Amino acid sequence: MKDKRIAVVMGGPSAEREVSLNTGKAILEALLEKGYDATGIDLVPRNFVNQIKETGAEVAFIAIHGKYGEDGLIQGALELMGIPYTGSGVLASAMAMDKGVSKRLFLAAGINTPRSRLYTRADAERDLAGEILADFGLPVVVKPSTQGSSIGVTIVEEEGALAGAVSDAFRFSEELLIEEFIRGKELTVSILGSGTLTALPVIEIAPHSGRYDYTSKYTKGATEYIVPAALDGAATRTVQEEALAAFRALHCRGIGRVDIMLNADNKPFVLEVNTIPGMTATSLVPKAAAAVGISFAELCERILLMAGTED
Repeated sequence: MKDKRIAVVMGGPSAEREVSLNTGKAILEALLEKGYDATGIDLVPRNFVNQIKETGAEVAFIAIHGKYGEDGLIQGALELMGIPYTGSGVLASAMAMDKGVSKRLFLAAGINTPRSRLYTRADAERDLAGEILADFGLPVVVKPSTQGSSIGVTIVEEEGALAGAVSDAFRFSEELLIEEFIRGKELTVSILGSGTLTALPVIEIAPHSGRYDYTSKYTKGATEYIVPAALDGAATRTVQEEALAAFRALHCRGIGRVDIMLNADNKPFVLEVNTIPGMTATSLVPKAAAAVGISFAELCERILLMAGTED
């Protein structure tokens, strides 16, 4: 791979642009440190093919969060160009990005996930707040169906805040996911591999604010990360197995992170699979890798060496 030109594709126009730039820059520095011929591309969607051609890239390391990166669009463009890329393929990316679709697949595969309901923008003409209260009660989780980084996500605890949370979520997606609130430990499991998968140590997320929102996620010192999570052996294995099952159910590969809630009875509830997880100073995949002796640069190299195409 060191005889090939690597393009680290980052940035883009999504709501997660700044996080993506931080991820891409960190990956680029790591690959250069490892001796790879790597360069960065700040994605301009309509000019992406020209950007790839101008850099002479032969392999793409995708560091785009959200739209264009995690939804299968950039993967499809790279497939058409015959350029290998990191992470999951077109279909897996699209399924994981759409929380409504991934929920259905989790249920079909027998994977435990919080009870939920999907609403479209047309449904907003009805009294959604009243329907949600009658069906789910409070607290309840309101989230856009196709966003990451906790953007547009609200845990609603007061009736008066529900309509505003619904309106805010619809700013980021045409569909809205209402999800049962699971009280317990917030966990995440990083998955590494293609074919043979490895679940890295479970991380417990403990935000000082009590809510793992965008600010808690990307502000240094705002959240405590317990690596490995304070779980007994049986609970750890159960959580890791559920994460692996979710990753496989969506046909993901390369790298990913599965977010899970663990209730008081040690029952895991899979929330979602992130196919292009953050790789910044506060990101979780590097923390999990470090816990088993994998440096950040080595982690980036491992992800790169698994680059491929759908077939």
